[in-house]
Amino acid sequence: MASPTPSDLIHVFFHEGMLNHNTGTGVFDTLTDPGFLEILDKHPENPDRVKNMVSILKRGPISPHIAWHRGRSAQTLELHSFHTPEYVNELVKADEDGGKEFCAGTVLNPGSWDAALIAAGTTLSAMKHIFDGHGKIAYSLVRPPGHHAQPTHADGYCFINNAEGFYRTDKVLTISLHMNHGSWGPSHPQSGSIDELGEGEGYGFNLNVLLPNGTGDRGYNYAVDELVIPAVQKFKPTMLVFVIGQDSSAFDPNGRLCLTMDGYREIGQKLRKLSEEHTNGRLLIVQEGGYHITYSAYCLHATLEGVLNLPIPLLSDPIAYYPEDEGFSIKVIDSIKQFWKKLPLFS
Repeated sequence: MASPTPSDLIHVFFHEGMLNHNTGTGVFDTLTDPGFLEILDKHPENPDRVKNMVSILKRGPISPHIAWHRGRSAQTLELHSFHTPEYVNELVKADEDGGKEFCAGTVLNPGSWDAALIAAGTTLSAMKHIFDGHGKIAYSLVRPPGHHAQPTHADGYCFINNAEGFYRTDKVLTISLHMNHGSWGPSHPQSGSIDELGEGEGYGFNLNVLLPNGTGDRGYNYAVDELVIPAVQKFKPTMLVFVIGQDSSAFDPNGRLCLTMDGYREIGQKLRKLSEEHTNGRLLIVQEGGYHITYSAYCLHATLEGVLNLPIPLLSDPIAYYPEDEGFSIKVIDSIKQFWKKLPLFS
């Protein structure tokens, strides 16, 4: 087989120091031991999930298309671009004190702060790799995830926000497809609803796509076709950041959207096409959730197959035999489409 050309490569940024974030055991993510269970769960955001992602990219059939790069730690001033100095100091103090549970399921233990710094710095390095012209597609394979971390506090397994956080600017269009999780308390007052549209100059540039449980491959890709792609085409970006989480899979312990490898592969193909149309092929991919130890790795592989626009699947799906009924999801997506028509971006 001929060696892949540079345009056929995904530049993966990773650092093994992120595996030192030990999240403990308990009943799912509660870190509690009720005293009557013989076997406790590992916290869902544990090193094993990322070990399998690294392994499948190094040893799976996609490996010839991967170039590996070592990540780095973020500097304190880099964190201040989103987080307040007071919050960063709180994280440093928690690390010096030996750890802290910031909210339910979100615990900083010895090794966690270093891992969070590496996750942030590695993502910045992947972006710089693209901006410096060394490659067009880069993937930041990081943990702990970042998308729930807020400027002043940790939340949802996240300490440092690695990729998001543009609620008050019209310079970045943020589109989030997620399940109807609602607010889960003081650490996460946002509900993820469609009327959380941004603030000030950013109003209308934060677009939430709230999908029903069980949306599946066809419903999810309908949302991409009818909502995501038209919004991106209207915005005309110069850079695309593709934030991925396999907790939307059919077998994830945290998510209920029921995607399979076929669905992820198709999404990857569509994001690659958008990047070719708008950003000269430049695409940064950032890892977030995904908690099924094996299936998350398979779904990652399928996503990157799609991004590479390979002619045939390299891996078959080992477990995806889940019936779909996208009828209700399509009605919800169509209603969101009508709601968006009043926004400045679509006027």
